[in-house]
Amino acid sequence: MSVLLDPALTTPENDRIEAPAVPAGPTFAELGLPAPLLRAVTDLGFVTPSAIQEKAIPALLDGRDITGVAQTGTGKTAAFGLPLLAAIDPSLGRVQAVVLTPTRELAIQVSEAITTFAAQLPRITVVPIYGGASFLPQRAALKAGAQVVVGTPGRIIDHLERGTLDITGLRFLVLDEADEMLRMGFAEDVDKILESAPNQRQTALFSATMPPAIRAVAGKHLVDPVDITVARQSSTVTSVKQTYAVVPFRDKVDALTRVIQTSDGDATIVFVRTKEACDQVGTELVARGIGAAAINGDVPQKERERIIDRLRTGKLDVLVATDVAARGLDVDRIDLVVNFDAPGEVEAYVHRIGRTGRAGRTGIALTFFTPREIGRLRLIEKTTRTTMEQIDLPSQDDVWAHGGNAVLRQVQDWAGGSRKGTYRGAVNAFLGETGMSAEDLAATLLALAAGDDGSWVPPVKEQRPERRPRFDEEPAQRGGNRPDRPRRRDAAGPRYRVAVGRRHGVRPAGIVGAITAEGGLSGSDLGRIDIFDDHSIVEIGGHISREAFGRISRATVSGQALQIKLERDGGPSHAPRGSGPARDRDRGPRRPGDDRGGERRYGNREYRGR
Repeated sequence: MSVLLDPALTTPENDRIEAPAVPAGPTFAELGLPAPLLRAVTDLGFVTPSAIQEKAIPALLDGRDITGVAQTGTGKTAAFGLPLLAAIDPSLGRVQAVVLTPTRELAIQVSEAITTFAAQLPRITVVPIYGGASFLPQRAALKAGAQVVVGTPGRIIDHLERGTLDITGLRFLVLDEADEMLRMGFAEDVDKILESAPNQRQTALFSATMPPAIRAVAGKHLVDPVDITVARQSSTVTSVKQTYAVVPFRDKVDALTRVIQTSDGDATIVFVRTKEACDQVGTELVARGIGAAAINGDVPQKERERIIDRLRTGKLDVLVATDVAARGLDVDRIDLVVNFDAPGEVEAYVHRIGRTGRAGRTGIALTFFTPREIGRLRLIEKTTRTTMEQIDLPSQDDVWAHGGNAVLRQVQDWAGGSRKGTYRGAVNAFLGETGMSAEDLAATLLALAAGDDGSWVPPVKEQRPERRPRFDEEPAQRGGNRPDRPRRRDAAGPRYRVAVGRRHGVRPAGIVGAITAEGGLSGSDLGRIDIFDDHSIVEIGGHISREAFGRISRATVSGQALQIKLERDGGPSHAPRGSGPARDRDRGPRRPGDDRGGERRYGNREYRGR
């Protein structure tokens, strides 16, 4: 299906997306921000603060601790990021602020946002530290004198224990999404970090909810905090046609390429979640013959301005950008916005699609959701009070048909050309020599002009082998050590034993959160999880380096260290030896009637860390 713009979407009186409704209140200029921060905010196009920003910024600038109950999408990062920067002394080359986040993705996003806010404070360095990334560059950045650290609890603890992170001069500490950190099993790590921080510090705690456990943290570690509660801002999106497609992650670049190739719009913005993805997607598009450029937090301001000027003047038609880099972007000729990575915040979604449908033009927004992200789709629809239309993505045949139609439109424009007789003679001579019909010749020439040289072959989909029954899918025998019902069945791989079980109050989400955060893995890398009384068994399909294995083993869930060990022949063993991934046969207990002796190889398949 071609991604076409619907002229019926626009009326002269109502041709733009409406920004989230914001109650009348002060501007950023009235919040008391230092001049350099106010200039940075103004450059980003911010004028009126959100509710959480309006209440939190003045309190934090006054030196108060705060607890903020605010949903994702309410502008929390600026609410604590701006006062945090105001508390930093750029002349001191040591860590003065720490922001704790539950995931590495959020650590990256918050780090990029704070870096952008610090654009007018050139001597301030912000460093993200999280599991799954090399330890040495993080250590080097800290040693070089970074003043702001944004990281996950496990990696922060790791640096503290190794002596590579010194927080004795800490002035400002933020707990972002505190309830999520506790849900993921980081309660002990968070408590340890707070205990290690100086008493004379300012602390801000943000959480979507305020259960007793979070209240207990605030009561123990915050001093006379100002309690702030705000509701998520509702958004009304009107004149932009909102569509979506469900796309597996591995197919996203191919899908994006075909969408762009079949778009009739003038210009396209592609939004991605991280700087790394921004560079990768931009490079992939260029390699496929699409004129694209990328901007993210690492692109110097002059280069950013040059790229946007090219986009504005029609010299560039496709821009790949992160949310932070695209703030304040206003280009009228953008007709299509593609959310390559579904936004994590509804506010970000509204801001993204607001880049199209400007200056009386029509606009369309297309969001890619992986099968696991459908929950985000429902949240966006509920919050924006709109229904997104699911579309069929264009096929390769659609791409060629679109290119052919473009050539035919050029034919109509050139039909009166003065040299037509010259080419007609060549055509007649060719038809006489080959015996080809005029219709076949026209179709062949059109295919070549559309870029179809006949070499493309449809990819063959991998056929998955028929699933064999698992030994542990039989009814478990009764007794105290019966495993809980498995919660995950995604990835198959080596089985690992972790030293947390039912008696520790552990839940699958806590195990998943700790392993992915410290091991540099995604949720899809983890498969079946069986929880027993005093331990659990986890399938992990992703590659685990020796360093990551150590971090996972030290991570705690429900106050208990994971002490991860590879399962061999039904029993635990030690961590994998050498620098390579763990390798072992996945074996199950011998079944009745199995006359091969010893233990049965499950599925006759070798599993290894990938």
